[in-house]
Amino acid sequence: MNKPLDGIRVLELGTVITGPLAGSLLAEMGAEVIKIERPDGGDPFRSFLGGLYSPHFQAYNKNKKSVTLDLSQDEGRDALNDLVRSADVMLDNFRPGVLDRLGYGDEAVRSLNPDIICCSITGFGTDGPYSSRPAYDAVAQSLAGIAGLFVDPAKPRLTGPTISDNVTGMYAALGIMAALFERERKGVRRRLNVSMLEASMAFIPDPFAFADNDIEVTPTTRVAASQSFAMRCRDGKGLALHLSSLPKFWDALCEAIEQDDIRDDPRFATRALRYENYSVLAERLAEVFVEQDRDAWIERLSRFDIPFAPINSVQEVAEDPQVRHLATFYESRASDGTEVRSMHCPVWFDGKRTDPQGAPPMLGEHNDLYIRPPHTK
Repeated sequence: MNKPLDGIRVLELGTVITGPLAGSLLAEMGAEVIKIERPDGGDPFRSFLGGLYSPHFQAYNKNKKSVTLDLSQDEGRDALNDLVRSADVMLDNFRPGVLDRLGYGDEAVRSLNPDIICCSITGFGTDGPYSSRPAYDAVAQSLAGIAGLFVDPAKPRLTGPTISDNVTGMYAALGIMAALFERERKGVRRRLNVSMLEASMAFIPDPFAFADNDIEVTPTTRVAASQSFAMRCRDGKGLALHLSSLPKFWDALCEAIEQDDIRDDPRFATRALRYENYSVLAERLAEVFVEQDRDAWIERLSRFDIPFAPINSVQEVAEDPQVRHLATFYESRASDGTEVRSMHCPVWFDGKRTDPQGAPPMLGEHNDLYIRPPHTK
């Protein structure tokens, strides 16, 4: 058995992404994660494409148990009370004050279970001028400065994957595991709070360090410093280079592309100059890479040991030889027969995966396991 968190029970009162992702990460590590959902549709992510089992829901809820409870009714509160008494962790991503209104503020929860670790995820923190505002990924990305590094102010358009939601869930899971470790070693029971705003800022520490040192931060500041480039090849396919700070990679690239004018150009003579003249260098390299198909460049760059990768579409990733070798994806089957493809936990223990994971649960699928009939109490 390869389940580092085996024996840990987590109650997840979460919807959409931040709370569910934190719960999913803990479940990947072997925790028993019980997702508490409303009977009338459950997590809103379930119905994003109709029905109650959307790919949005599948992505963030694998290997959990689903229990439906109506907390406006005594029966629902009694069932949740029983679960709180048996849990190690209670996780939520409500706005500040919601748990108190539901009757599950810190004092009430501690009275049921003094040993429980409580973790709340909010948009902006538990207090302050924005604390009561609704928060989603685009809001946190924008406020934290992430979107400003991607969006063209002349033609503003948001693109790309979820970032703030995901990284907030990761920080919450990290904090929960640290609190569990401290409880085990020192007997301390913690109350954790994680905000999307601060998690998003913490995820990009380098732009803030640049700004603190009077370096202008633009969408190209980081890629210029790391000497990263995106190239279009003759067949229209994309290729990325990342030369970093080692002179050997620049020298190898110059050999690989066989362009003496680039190698000998005084504007590119040192890394500092290549940083200063990044846009010019990027344009010149683009003229070179468009002359050959991507496969030809892959062969050549590999031969010269240059850090590169094809710019894969999401569909292409699963067919990449390294991804296939790692067997990153696995298939599972939901209780209604729906086939679900998911990704394994990326952390290996002693050269092995964590134990195979289960499919995301159907709404209320595990009620019989966790809700005792009234006459048994």
